[in-house]
Amino acid sequence: MAVKILNAILAIIGGIGGAMVIFWILNKLAESLKGKWEDRIKPWAFAGPAILAIAVYLIYPAIVTIQYSFANATSTAYVGFKNYKDILTDSSFLQVLFNNLLWIVIVPAMVVILGLGVATLADRLQPRGEKMSKTVIFLPMAISMVGAATIWRSVYDYQPKGTPQTGVLNAIMELFGRDPVYWYGTDKLHFNSLLLMIIFIWTQVGYAMVLLSAAIKSVPEDTVEAGRIDGAGEKRIFFSIILPQVWGTVLTVFITVLIGVMKIFDIVYVTTNGGFNTDVIGRRFYFEMFTDNNNGYASAIVVLLMIAIIPVLIYQVRHFKAEEANR
Repeated sequence: MAVKILNAILAIIGGIGGAMVIFWILNKLAESLKGKWEDRIKPWAFAGPAILAIAVYLIYPAIVTIQYSFANATSTAYVGFKNYKDILTDSSFLQVLFNNLLWIVIVPAMVVILGLGVATLADRLQPRGEKMSKTVIFLPMAISMVGAATIWRSVYDYQPKGTPQTGVLNAIMELFGRDPVYWYGTDKLHFNSLLLMIIFIWTQVGYAMVLLSAAIKSVPEDTVEAGRIDGAGEKRIFFSIILPQVWGTVLTVFITVLIGVMKIFDIVYVTTNGGFNTDVIGRRFYFEMFTDNNNGYASAIVVLLMIAIIPVLIYQVRHFKAEEANR
Protein backbone atom coordinates (compact mmCIF):
# COMPACT_ATOMS: atom_id res chain seq x y z
CA MET A 1 0.00 0.00 0.00
CA ALA A 2 2.81 2.39 0.93
CA VAL A 3 4.53 1.67 -2.41
CA LYS A 4 1.35 2.51 -4.32
CA ILE A 5 0.95 5.78 -2.44
CA LEU A 6 4.60 6.66 -3.08
CA ASN A 7 4.21 5.87 -6.79
CA ALA A 8 1.10 8.04 -6.96
CA ILE A 9 2.91 10.96 -5.28
CA LEU A 10 5.89 10.60 -7.61
CA ALA A 11 3.59 10.44 -10.64
CA ILE A 12 1.82 13.64 -9.58
CA ILE A 13 5.08 15.46 -8.86
CA GLY A 14 6.63 14.19 -12.09
CA GLY A 15 3.59 15.16 -14.15
CA ILE A 16 3.28 18.66 -12.72
CA GLY A 17 7.04 19.19 -12.70
CA GLY A 18 7.39 17.93 -16.26
CA ALA A 19 4.64 20.26 -17.45
CA MET A 20 6.28 23.22 -15.69
CA VAL A 21 9.64 22.43 -17.30
CA ILE A 22 8.09 22.15 -20.77
CA PHE A 23 6.26 25.46 -20.47
CA TRP A 24 9.38 27.15 -19.03
CA ILE A 25 11.47 25.99 -21.99
CA LEU A 26 8.81 27.05 -24.51
CA ASN A 27 8.48 30.44 -22.81
CA LYS A 28 12.25 30.98 -22.95
CA LEU A 29 12.35 30.04 -26.63
CA ALA A 30 9.51 32.46 -27.37
CA GLU A 31 11.24 35.26 -25.42
CA SER A 32 14.42 34.72 -27.42
CA LEU A 33 12.62 35.88 -30.55
CA LYS A 34 12.60 39.55 -31.47
CA GLY A 35 9.80 42.05 -31.95
CA LYS A 36 6.39 40.89 -33.09
CA TRP A 37 7.49 37.27 -33.47
CA GLU A 38 7.52 36.84 -29.69
CA ASP A 39 3.90 37.99 -29.47
CA ARG A 40 2.93 35.71 -32.35
CA ILE A 41 4.71 32.58 -31.13
CA LYS A 42 4.14 32.78 -27.37
CA PRO A 43 0.38 31.98 -27.47
CA TRP A 44 1.09 28.91 -29.60
CA ALA A 45 3.91 27.90 -27.25
CA PHE A 46 1.45 27.67 -24.36
CA ALA A 47 -1.56 26.36 -26.32
CA GLY A 48 0.49 23.96 -28.47
CA PRO A 49 0.87 21.10 -25.92
CA ALA A 50 -2.87 21.17 -25.18
CA ILE A 51 -3.73 21.16 -28.89
CA LEU A 52 -1.31 18.28 -29.44
CA ALA A 53 -2.83 16.31 -26.56
CA ILE A 54 -6.35 16.86 -27.95
CA ALA A 55 -5.20 15.73 -31.40
CA VAL A 56 -3.56 12.57 -30.03
CA TYR A 57 -6.16 11.54 -27.45
CA LEU A 58 -9.38 12.83 -29.05
CA ILE A 59 -9.19 13.57 -32.77
CA TYR A 60 -7.07 10.55 -33.77
CA PRO A 61 -9.23 8.01 -31.85
CA ALA A 62 -12.36 9.57 -33.36
CA ILE A 63 -10.97 9.13 -36.88
CA VAL A 64 -9.98 5.52 -36.17
CA THR A 65 -13.43 4.81 -34.69
CA ILE A 66 -15.14 6.13 -37.83
CA GLN A 67 -12.83 3.96 -39.92
CA TYR A 68 -13.59 0.84 -37.84
CA SER A 69 -17.34 1.47 -38.12
CA PHE A 70 -17.11 0.45 -41.77
CA ALA A 71 -15.18 -2.77 -40.94
CA ASN A 72 -16.16 -6.23 -39.77
CA ALA A 73 -16.22 -7.52 -36.20
CA THR A 74 -12.44 -8.07 -36.10
CA SER A 75 -11.56 -4.87 -38.02
CA THR A 76 -9.77 -6.92 -40.69
CA ALA A 77 -11.97 -6.15 -43.72
CA TYR A 78 -14.29 -3.36 -44.79
CA VAL A 79 -18.01 -4.13 -45.08
CA GLY A 80 -19.33 -0.73 -46.15
CA PHE A 81 -22.49 0.46 -44.41
CA LYS A 82 -23.47 -3.01 -43.19
CA ASN A 83 -22.96 -2.13 -39.50
CA TYR A 84 -25.17 0.95 -39.79
CA LYS A 85 -27.83 -1.04 -41.65
CA ASP A 86 -27.76 -3.74 -38.97
CA ILE A 87 -28.09 -1.15 -36.21
CA LEU A 88 -30.99 0.75 -37.75
CA THR A 89 -32.91 -2.44 -38.57
CA ASP A 90 -32.29 -4.13 -35.21
CA SER A 91 -35.50 -3.95 -33.17
CA SER A 92 -33.61 -4.36 -29.90
CA PHE A 93 -31.34 -1.40 -30.72
CA LEU A 94 -34.34 0.72 -31.72
CA GLN A 95 -35.70 0.03 -28.24
CA VAL A 96 -32.36 1.20 -26.82
CA LEU A 97 -32.71 4.43 -28.82
CA PHE A 98 -36.22 4.89 -27.40
CA ASN A 99 -34.88 4.41 -23.86
CA ASN A 100 -32.23 7.05 -24.49
CA LEU A 101 -34.91 9.37 -25.85
CA LEU A 102 -36.85 8.99 -22.60
CA TRP A 103 -33.73 9.94 -20.64
CA ILE A 104 -33.18 12.97 -22.90
CA VAL A 105 -36.77 14.19 -22.59
CA ILE A 106 -37.19 13.70 -18.84
CA VAL A 107 -33.86 14.06 -17.04
CA PRO A 108 -32.45 17.46 -18.19
CA ALA A 109 -35.84 19.14 -17.74
CA MET A 110 -36.29 17.70 -14.24
CA VAL A 111 -32.74 18.65 -13.20
CA VAL A 112 -33.29 22.25 -14.33
CA ILE A 113 -36.73 22.52 -12.70
CA LEU A 114 -35.61 21.03 -9.38
CA GLY A 115 -32.31 22.95 -9.40
CA LEU A 116 -34.12 26.21 -10.09
CA GLY A 117 -36.68 25.54 -7.39
CA VAL A 118 -34.09 24.59 -4.78
CA ALA A 119 -31.89 27.57 -5.66
CA THR A 120 -34.81 29.98 -5.35
CA LEU A 121 -36.01 28.59 -2.02
CA ALA A 122 -32.54 28.20 -0.50
CA ASP A 123 -31.67 31.82 -1.32
CA ARG A 124 -34.57 32.91 0.90
CA LEU A 125 -33.17 31.19 3.99
CA GLN A 126 -30.97 32.82 6.57
CA PRO A 127 -27.25 32.72 5.60
CA ARG A 128 -26.48 29.81 7.91
CA GLY A 129 -29.49 27.80 6.77
CA GLU A 130 -28.73 28.58 3.14
CA LYS A 131 -25.17 27.29 3.40
CA MET A 132 -26.22 24.14 5.23
CA SER A 133 -29.05 23.28 2.84
CA LYS A 134 -26.93 23.91 -0.26
CA THR A 135 -24.10 21.80 1.15
CA VAL A 136 -26.42 18.85 1.78
CA ILE A 137 -28.02 19.11 -1.69
CA PHE A 138 -24.64 19.46 -3.41
CA LEU A 139 -23.07 16.45 -1.63
CA PRO A 140 -24.31 13.82 -4.15
CA MET A 141 -22.40 15.71 -6.85
CA ALA A 142 -19.18 14.52 -5.21
CA ILE A 143 -20.22 10.87 -5.57
CA SER A 144 -19.40 8.89 -8.69
CA MET A 145 -22.27 7.46 -10.72
CA VAL A 146 -21.21 3.96 -9.69
CA GLY A 147 -21.27 5.01 -6.03
CA ALA A 148 -24.66 6.68 -6.44
CA ALA A 149 -26.12 3.58 -8.10
CA THR A 150 -24.75 1.43 -5.27
CA ILE A 151 -26.27 3.73 -2.65
CA TRP A 152 -29.68 3.63 -4.32
CA ARG A 153 -29.58 -0.15 -4.47
CA SER A 154 -30.28 0.00 -0.75
CA VAL A 155 -33.46 1.90 -1.60
CA TYR A 156 -34.66 -0.36 -4.42
CA ASP A 157 -33.32 -3.68 -3.06
CA TYR A 158 -35.65 -6.67 -3.12
CA GLN A 159 -35.83 -9.82 -1.01
CA PRO A 160 -38.35 -12.64 -1.49
CA LYS A 161 -41.63 -12.41 0.38
CA GLY A 162 -41.35 -13.65 3.96
CA THR A 163 -37.69 -12.63 4.37
CA PRO A 164 -36.45 -9.37 5.95
CA GLN A 165 -36.50 -6.56 3.38
CA THR A 166 -33.20 -4.70 3.09
CA GLY A 167 -34.57 -2.15 0.61
CA VAL A 168 -36.20 1.00 1.99
CA LEU A 169 -39.12 0.97 -0.47
CA ASN A 170 -39.98 -2.67 0.11
CA ALA A 171 -39.67 -2.21 3.88
CA ILE A 172 -42.25 0.57 3.61
CA MET A 173 -44.44 -1.68 1.43
CA GLU A 174 -44.35 -4.35 4.14
CA LEU A 175 -45.43 -1.83 6.78
CA PHE A 176 -48.61 -1.26 4.78
CA GLY A 177 -49.16 -4.97 4.27
CA ARG A 178 -48.15 -5.01 0.61
CA ASP A 179 -46.00 -7.63 -1.10
CA PRO A 180 -42.39 -6.63 -1.91
CA VAL A 181 -41.72 -5.55 -5.49
CA TYR A 182 -38.67 -6.24 -7.64
CA TRP A 183 -38.40 -2.59 -8.75
CA TYR A 184 -35.71 -3.11 -11.38
CA GLY A 185 -37.89 -5.68 -13.13
CA THR A 186 -41.01 -3.48 -13.24
CA ASP A 187 -40.78 -2.37 -16.86
CA LYS A 188 -44.46 -1.47 -17.33
CA LEU A 189 -44.55 2.05 -18.82
CA HIS A 190 -40.74 2.05 -18.37
CA PHE A 191 -41.19 2.49 -14.61
CA ASN A 192 -37.81 0.89 -13.85
CA SER A 193 -36.08 3.31 -16.25
CA LEU A 194 -37.72 6.18 -14.37
CA LEU A 195 -36.28 4.79 -11.12
CA LEU A 196 -32.80 4.84 -12.68
CA MET A 197 -33.36 8.40 -13.88
CA ILE A 198 -34.05 9.43 -10.28
CA ILE A 199 -30.51 8.35 -9.37
CA PHE A 200 -28.98 10.54 -12.08
CA ILE A 201 -31.24 13.48 -11.17
CA TRP A 202 -30.23 13.11 -7.51
CA THR A 203 -26.57 13.53 -8.44
CA GLN A 204 -27.10 16.53 -10.74
CA VAL A 205 -29.58 18.75 -8.90
CA GLY A 206 -26.77 20.14 -6.71
CA TYR A 207 -24.79 21.14 -9.80
CA ALA A 208 -27.83 22.91 -11.27
CA MET A 209 -28.58 24.58 -7.94
CA VAL A 210 -25.09 26.09 -7.58
CA LEU A 211 -25.05 27.64 -11.07
CA LEU A 212 -28.65 28.83 -10.98
CA SER A 213 -28.30 30.23 -7.47
CA ALA A 214 -25.30 32.31 -8.58
CA ALA A 215 -27.27 33.54 -11.59
CA ILE A 216 -30.28 34.49 -9.46
CA LYS A 217 -28.08 36.39 -7.01
CA SER A 218 -26.61 38.37 -9.94
CA VAL A 219 -30.04 39.68 -10.99
CA PRO A 220 -30.09 43.44 -10.22
CA GLU A 221 -32.17 44.10 -7.14
CA ASP A 222 -33.48 47.29 -8.75
CA THR A 223 -35.45 45.34 -11.34
CA VAL A 224 -37.01 43.15 -8.65
CA GLU A 225 -37.93 46.15 -6.50
CA ALA A 226 -39.41 47.91 -9.52
CA GLY A 227 -41.66 44.91 -10.09
CA ARG A 228 -42.81 44.94 -6.46
CA ILE A 229 -43.54 48.68 -6.65
CA ASP A 230 -45.68 48.05 -9.75
CA GLY A 231 -47.69 45.56 -7.72
CA ALA A 232 -46.35 42.31 -9.13
CA GLY A 233 -46.55 39.24 -6.89
CA GLU A 234 -43.60 36.96 -6.16
CA LYS A 235 -44.74 34.44 -8.78
CA ARG A 236 -44.99 37.14 -11.46
CA ILE A 237 -41.62 38.60 -10.43
CA PHE A 238 -39.95 35.21 -10.73
CA PHE A 239 -41.35 34.31 -14.16
CA SER A 240 -41.33 37.81 -15.71
CA ILE A 241 -38.20 39.38 -14.19
CA ILE A 242 -35.83 36.84 -12.66
CA LEU A 243 -36.23 33.89 -15.06
CA PRO A 244 -35.63 35.89 -18.28
CA GLN A 245 -32.40 37.29 -16.81
CA VAL A 246 -31.05 33.86 -15.83
CA TRP A 247 -32.26 32.09 -18.97
CA GLY A 248 -28.73 31.85 -20.37
CA THR A 249 -27.61 29.89 -17.31
CA VAL A 250 -30.72 27.70 -17.50
CA LEU A 251 -29.81 26.75 -21.08
CA THR A 252 -26.20 26.07 -20.08
CA VAL A 253 -27.27 23.72 -17.30
CA PHE A 254 -29.82 22.02 -19.56
CA ILE A 255 -27.33 21.39 -22.36
CA THR A 256 -24.59 20.18 -19.99
CA VAL A 257 -26.94 17.68 -18.35
CA LEU A 258 -28.28 16.69 -21.79
CA ILE A 259 -24.79 15.77 -23.00
CA GLY A 260 -24.23 13.73 -19.84
CA VAL A 261 -27.53 11.91 -20.33
CA MET A 262 -26.70 11.00 -23.92
CA LYS A 263 -23.55 9.26 -22.63
CA ILE A 264 -25.17 7.58 -19.61
CA PHE A 265 -23.65 4.19 -18.82
CA ASP A 266 -22.59 3.71 -15.20
CA ILE A 267 -25.99 3.71 -13.51
CA VAL A 268 -27.57 1.27 -15.94
CA TYR A 269 -24.53 -1.03 -15.90
CA VAL A 270 -24.39 -1.24 -12.09
CA THR A 271 -28.12 -1.64 -11.46
CA THR A 272 -29.68 -3.72 -14.26
CA ASN A 273 -26.84 -4.22 -16.78
CA GLY A 274 -29.36 -3.29 -19.47
CA GLY A 275 -31.86 -5.95 -18.48
CA PHE A 276 -35.62 -5.57 -18.08
CA ASN A 277 -35.86 -3.16 -21.03
CA THR A 278 -33.58 -0.50 -19.46
CA ASP A 279 -30.66 -0.67 -21.88
CA VAL A 280 -29.09 2.54 -23.22
CA ILE A 281 -26.60 3.35 -25.98
CA GLY A 282 -23.55 3.55 -23.71
CA ARG A 283 -24.21 0.15 -22.11
CA ARG A 284 -25.00 -1.43 -25.47
CA PHE A 285 -21.72 -0.14 -26.92
CA TYR A 286 -19.81 -1.64 -23.97
CA PHE A 287 -21.49 -5.01 -24.51
CA GLU A 288 -20.79 -5.08 -28.24
CA MET A 289 -17.16 -4.02 -27.81
CA PHE A 290 -15.97 -5.92 -24.74
CA THR A 291 -18.40 -8.83 -24.38
CA ASP A 292 -19.49 -9.69 -27.91
CA ASN A 293 -16.15 -8.52 -29.42
CA ASN A 294 -17.94 -6.93 -32.37
CA ASN A 295 -15.66 -3.97 -33.03
CA GLY A 296 -17.39 -2.79 -36.21
CA TYR A 297 -20.89 -2.77 -34.73
CA ALA A 298 -19.68 -1.07 -31.54
CA SER A 299 -17.79 1.60 -33.50
CA ALA A 300 -20.90 2.32 -35.56
CA ILE A 301 -22.87 2.85 -32.34
CA VAL A 302 -20.28 5.37 -31.14
CA VAL A 303 -20.31 7.22 -34.48
CA LEU A 304 -24.10 7.55 -34.31
CA LEU A 305 -23.78 8.89 -30.77
CA MET A 306 -21.16 11.42 -31.90
CA ILE A 307 -23.42 12.55 -34.76
CA ALA A 308 -26.27 13.03 -32.28
CA ILE A 309 -24.12 15.07 -29.87
CA ILE A 310 -22.49 17.37 -32.49
CA PRO A 311 -25.62 19.55 -33.09
CA VAL A 312 -25.98 20.02 -29.33
CA LEU A 313 -22.33 21.10 -29.04
CA ILE A 314 -22.68 23.50 -31.98
CA TYR A 315 -25.74 25.08 -30.38
CA GLN A 316 -23.93 25.40 -27.06
CA VAL A 317 -20.92 27.13 -28.67
CA ARG A 318 -23.18 29.54 -30.57
CA HIS A 319 -25.10 30.24 -27.40
CA PHE A 320 -21.88 31.09 -25.52
CA LYS A 321 -20.77 33.38 -28.36
CA ALA A 322 -24.12 35.15 -28.39
CA GLU A 323 -23.91 35.68 -24.63
CA GLU A 324 -20.41 37.11 -24.92
CA ALA A 325 -21.54 39.45 -27.71
CA ASN A 326 -24.42 40.75 -25.59
CA ARG A 327 -22.23 41.58 -22.59
